[in-house]
Amino acid sequence: MRLAMMRHRGPAPTAAAAASNGVSPLLVLLGIPILVIGFVVGLNPLLVVAIAGFATGLLAGLDPLAILAAFGKAFVQNRYIGIVWLVVPVIGLLERCGLRERAQMLIARIHAATTGRVLLIYLVVRQVSAALGLTSLGGHAQMVRPLIAPMAEAAEERHGSISENTRMLIRANAAAVDNIGVFFGEDVFIAIGSILLIKGFLQQNGIVVAPLDLAVWAIPTAVLAFIIHGTRLFLLDRRLKRGRRPTTEERAAA
Repeated sequence: MRLAMMRHRGPAPTAAAAASNGVSPLLVLLGIPILVIGFVVGLNPLLVVAIAGFATGLLAGLDPLAILAAFGKAFVQNRYIGIVWLVVPVIGLLERCGLRERAQMLIARIHAATTGRVLLIYLVVRQVSAALGLTSLGGHAQMVRPLIAPMAEAAEERHGSISENTRMLIRANAAAVDNIGVFFGEDVFIAIGSILLIKGFLQQNGIVVAPLDLAVWAIPTAVLAFIIHGTRLFLLDRRLKRGRRPTTEERAAA
């Protein structure tokens, strides 16, 4: 009954309403320093956000039930955003069960595998899947860290131990492959947000362009991006080859 009454009250009180209740409009901004202090101290982020939200709502003239209703509405409207974070504990569990080691063992058995070739294959998969609208198929958390980076490292470790700088170089290139693949591949898909954003911007400036035309003209850019970064991966293999440490057999032969 009370919720039904709240729906007919009209819009929620704002800073102006708070001022009419004898509360300074600046006090409504108290939630911002609460957020800053909470994050600096290192408190639980969820607790800090909840406290800041309640403080802002109370100072704006909302009753506690209305504040809870606002939290619930925001959660329901944006609940799909939190689904992404459900992947993180699953990936962590798989890593604990030996996902990285299995990926490294698989690459170690393929003698033709090199770091550049592994990353090139992932670049093809990432770019093609993004062009089909499957932008969530890859990603740093769910694909690069547990699978692609260990596989690229294992391809180089077949020639001996690698230094920490080399390991960081391989990981950086693995992350770059994911970024480049999805960035230049997603524009080929007609219903992606970037295409709609470009169309809306051009239309506001009097230029009418169909989304299909934008997607078609994104294909040459995607192809050039693949050729250019594929060349960089080829050069990465040459760089890693020059910087390899000599093995025991090579030192004995020398």
